[in-house]
Formats: sequence, C-alpha cells, structure tokens
Amino acid sequence: MQFPILETERLLLTEITEQDTDRFFALLQREDVTYYYGMDRLLEKEEALEMIRAFRVVFEFMRGMRWGIRLRGEEALIGTIGLNQLQLRSKKTEVGYELHPDYWRKGLMEEALSAVLTYCFEELGLYRVGATTYPANTGSNRLLKKLGFKEEGRLRGYLYQRGESHDALVFSLLAPEWRQQQERNAD
Repeated sequence: MQFPILETERLLLTEITEQDTDRFFALLQREDVTYYYGMDRLLEKEEALEMIRAFRVVFEFMRGMRWGIRLRGEEALIGTIGLNQLQLRSKKTEVGYELHPDYWRKGLMEEALSAVLTYCFEELGLYRVGATTYPANTGSNRLLKKLGFKEEGRLRGYLYQRGESHDALVFSLLAPEWRQQQERNAD
C-alpha cells in the first residue's frame, strides 16, 4: 500500500522518511515539544532514526501511520501527526501529534488534524478516533474539543514520563458526531 499524502490549504502531510531524521530529532529533543508527549525527549539522533523506521513497519502492517507536517512548498518537517493503535477491523484508532514551537498558535495543527480526521472517517471508514492527553495540556485539550472530541474521563497514573506517573484525559470523536459537524460547517 502506498502511504497517503494529505493536503490542506497551508500544509502537506507526507510520510516521514530517513531523510527527515535530523529535523525529527531536532523536534523531539526539545523539552518544550515533548513535555506533554508521553515519552521523554530524545537524546541521540539514532533514536529518531529508529522511530522513523518503526513508523514504516507499523504502516506496512496497517497498525498505524505517522505523517510529517510540512508547509506547502517547503521540505522542512515542522511537526508530525499520526494514528496509533490503528485497528481497521474494530474501526478505531488514536491520534497523536506535535509541532515545533515556532508554529504554535497559528491554526496549523487544527488544519492537520482536520485533514487526518477526514481521512480516518471517509477513507478508512473508522467509527472512533480517540486521543489521550495530559490534563495540563490546555492547548491540545482545547483543540480536541474545538474539533468535536468529547472528554470521556481520566486515567489515573496512565502516562510515565520524566521519572513519574501522570494522569491522562481520554477523548473521542465518533463518525456520526463528525458527520454532523461537517454538515453544520457546510451550512
């Protein structure tokens, strides 16, 4: 299967390849980017390369996919967005993402996530897209709610990062809710 390319007004979402290793490492070695990521920041470039190779394997088995976020007309990776725990038979997945701080608060992640949700519901035929966040990650929590995700609850001690366990919020968006929202936006 060929990796899907998604386009928005300002963004191009493409497969992350080994050519992206330097930019991907630069992104995930930043404490401000990984603070709410659910894993500690990367310390070695080899870790970034291993993750990129793992993204390819996960995609080949259709267990997930991770897009590199790029501004249209530019090669540079400015973030990533992906589907984790993709289960086509069960029609569900979880979404995760991160963006370089230079691009925060510009509506870019909303644009990227909207494109990925369209792909999930229209192309993959999924019924549920979930997301897990830190309660203190107000930016991400606000974005999910803006796009129609419902907060389902709190998982106590669910994330382990920076040497300690943290609670997580669970969100979901179901296909009928997404379709309703699309119809409202079209009016």
